Amino acid sequence: MLKLKFSGAAREVTGSFHIIEKDGKNFAIDCGMIQGKRKESYERNRHFPLPPSDVQSMILTHAHIDHSGNIPTFTSQGFKGDIYSTYATKDLCSIMLPDSAFVQLKDLEYVNRKRIKQGKAPFDPLYTEAQAEAALKQFVPKNLGENFPLTDGLYAYLLNAGHILGSSMAVVKLKEGNKKIKICFSGDLGRSSLPILKDPDEVYDVDYLILESTYGSRDHKAIDTAQDRLSMIITETYRKNGRVIIPVFAVERAQEMLYVLNQLAIANKIPAMPIFVDSPLAIEATEVFKKHSECFDEKMMEYIANNNNPFYLELVKYTRDVDESMAINEYKKPCIVLSAQGMCEAGRILHHLKNGVDNPNNTILFVGYQAANTLGRKIVQGDRNIKIFGEPHTVQARVEKIDEFSGHAGQSDLVEFVKKASGPKLKKVLLVHGEEDEQADLMRVLKAAGIENVYNPEPGYVEVIDP
Repeated sequence: MLKLKFSGAAREVTGSFHIIEKDGKNFAIDCGMIQGKRKESYERNRHFPLPPSDVQSMILTHAHIDHSGNIPTFTSQGFKGDIYSTYATKDLCSIMLPDSAFVQLKDLEYVNRKRIKQGKAPFDPLYTEAQAEAALKQFVPKNLGENFPLTDGLYAYLLNAGHILGSSMAVVKLKEGNKKIKICFSGDLGRSSLPILKDPDEVYDVDYLILESTYGSRDHKAIDTAQDRLSMIITETYRKNGRVIIPVFAVERAQEMLYVLNQLAIANKIPAMPIFVDSPLAIEATEVFKKHSECFDEKMMEYIANNNNPFYLELVKYTRDVDESMAINEYKKPCIVLSAQGMCEAGRILHHLKNGVDNPNNTILFVGYQAANTLGRKIVQGDRNIKIFGEPHTVQARVEKIDEFSGHAGQSDLVEFVKKASGPKLKKVLLVHGEEDEQADLMRVLKAAGIENVYNPEPGYVEVIDP
């Protein structure tokens, strides 16, 4: 008998964390950081639904912080087991987790000064860089399709999810006597025909499917449409002598935007202007990309074979140190700024917003998902009065959003994925990693397509599987 326990990313998007229990042994799927309201997120990230020491091992689907970012907290509280992932995911986490610790420390230095002045207790970072480095020693990378045992009668393997470099789906198989159960955790499922990465693998004959639902209510337009719109936004901002500020996730979205901007520049579809990549993490992640061409699609491999560097453009200026970053704010001519963090909750992007949101000539362009209660979501939904580092600011810049660059499957992609994964054995589809309105729409569409047993488990729900 198995139990699937749903904790993080149940009826919400961030903080992915699920538990498989067999014969009193526990195995985690992901351990992501919850993002949103600072104090609430801080407390939730510090507490887990079971003692970390009670977990035998973990499968990590990919490196994004909402899936991996709380691993050092988990290990520092007693988790000693192996962490299974792809090789690319391990390499990305080797830069992302220490960076997460560093960013927390720097952000809290500013926040805590204000808290102390207000007579409030300061926050401690969830973990230190040393604790992040220690957690990395527990990673055990696996090739796609390689079986590895979790415990007696329970084994797993990873398949390509096509979401970011190294992203995977976790397939877990239970065998008891002559009975077999196949469970698929989709992780974050990617889209077909996006730049750089191979399309997601297909999965068949699943008994239980734990499926992400970030964009469960809508589809994305074709990527060509997005490139045309991006070109238009950049050109219009250039003509106003403004700057285009693009919050990006340091992994995948930053590299994808560089690739697309490269293509637009070569085709003379955007004016010549500096493109600042102001994120040390994005710069390091780009180097990791170069090591893992096994993740690239045919078009990308052909591009590289012709001696092209997809992430290099003469106009691109990489800024690593703080002085270089601050100097961008003194640049008075039109430019494009790519900076992390993608949801505007931390990192250098906050300084660019602080210096740029009040200028009506500027454009803030969002190209990724913005979770509820994040600063990015507030700006996207039209809030004019916001706080950055606790100080009030009025948004006067133009605000635009292009969803077409999203690495998440849209509604039609999700429905097709479920249809292929389902068969006579399919017992349940359990939706995670989505807000409730997105999940409600996806449940309705799936049921209309003949997939009856679709649910969105609430936090704490336990699915008992008895073969």
